[in-house]
Amino acid sequence: MANTLSAQESLPFPEAPATAPEPESRIGPLSSVVAVCLCGVFAFIDLYATQPLLPLFAHLFHASKAAVGLTVSASTLGVALSAPFFGAFAERLSRRRVIIWSIVALSVPTLLAATSPNLHALIFWRFVQGLIMPGIFAITIAYIGEEWPAQSVALVMSVYISGTALGGFTGRIISGFAASRLSWHWGFVFLGLLTLAGSIAVARWLPQEKRSFFAHADAGWRAQLLPMLGHLRNPRLIATFAVGFNILFSLVGIFTYITFYLADPPFHLSTEALSYLFVVYLVGLIVTPAAGYMVGHVGLRVGIAGAILLSLLGVLITLAHSLIWVVGGLTLLCTGVFISQAMATSYLREAATAGGRVSAAGLYLSFYYIGGTVAGVVPSYLWAIGKWPACVAFIAVLQVVTLVIALVGWRERG
Repeated sequence: MANTLSAQESLPFPEAPATAPEPESRIGPLSSVVAVCLCGVFAFIDLYATQPLLPLFAHLFHASKAAVGLTVSASTLGVALSAPFFGAFAERLSRRRVIIWSIVALSVPTLLAATSPNLHALIFWRFVQGLIMPGIFAITIAYIGEEWPAQSVALVMSVYISGTALGGFTGRIISGFAASRLSWHWGFVFLGLLTLAGSIAVARWLPQEKRSFFAHADAGWRAQLLPMLGHLRNPRLIATFAVGFNILFSLVGIFTYITFYLADPPFHLSTEALSYLFVVYLVGLIVTPAAGYMVGHVGLRVGIAGAILLSLLGVLITLAHSLIWVVGGLTLLCTGVFISQAMATSYLREAATAGGRVSAAGLYLSFYYIGGTVAGVVPSYLWAIGKWPACVAFIAVLQVVTLVIALVGWRERG
């Protein structure tokens, strides 16, 4: 979804196992941290790769904006459907093996997407990609929480989230550059081969688990999935799920349909130029760790309010007919979204009951990526009504509604 998570796309922190505190915070060998960062990169390198290609697809396939938008929504839908089940599945297996083999498996539909003879085939392979992705990012989150000391988890997690931002940016750049210089098919070839190479690097550097991964192997599927029903009766979690929905809806909706806005007059940006637009996404590399420190100083409700207002301002600025102003607005949007992600994932741990945080994280991921799925299609109908201003108006209203939900539904630590 994550992908960000990615989007990313930051994702919920898992419930850390009960262990004795270590005397000092440390993150271990550099190779281990690099491996975690690479997990973030390859979890999200494929998820939004088609965004800069949408105007090109609309032209090549003679398709509507809603139809080509499905090349984004199909992947996020796959993530939303499989994420809750991957958590339960991984309780019975080695986290490390699931991560590595998921990266290997992801390279297959990525390469097969390059063979797509039509839009329907491409959408199918994008959906398959989405089904596999939670095996990387959802399991990496659990792996970090279990393999690093509690006082180091936030720092290592921020490195991972920065990797998701780098992956989302890299995937869009590669697909846009390949489509401009060769063809869109080659973008998927490059991404597939790069993903396969990434699995080798992760297998080489990601450490073996120090803790047993069969702790919950005797629990049945029913026992692992039933807590999710209880989460849907928790108003604090419902509010958090709504925030997660809005986070990815805003990010995907804006970055998907602004490509059409900037491909039209007065901008006339090419496919390659549109891919460079996603450089602003790298703001997450800086903002996410900073937001992690912010949580303990300003409080979650203040933090989420400021983040949503910043996103709202950024969305409104994109209405300008100046490329510099549009890029500035997108930068503010990204900043607000990344801070919102940090606040939502932090509050998730508070809102969920003890022993139910992993399943709550799975549900959060589903709502998060459902938001991204809906955002790939709904703005197309708004575009038909009033083009880009109509899309901006809808997302701005959604931001305000989400702000009210967070302020009413969230409660501070108590």
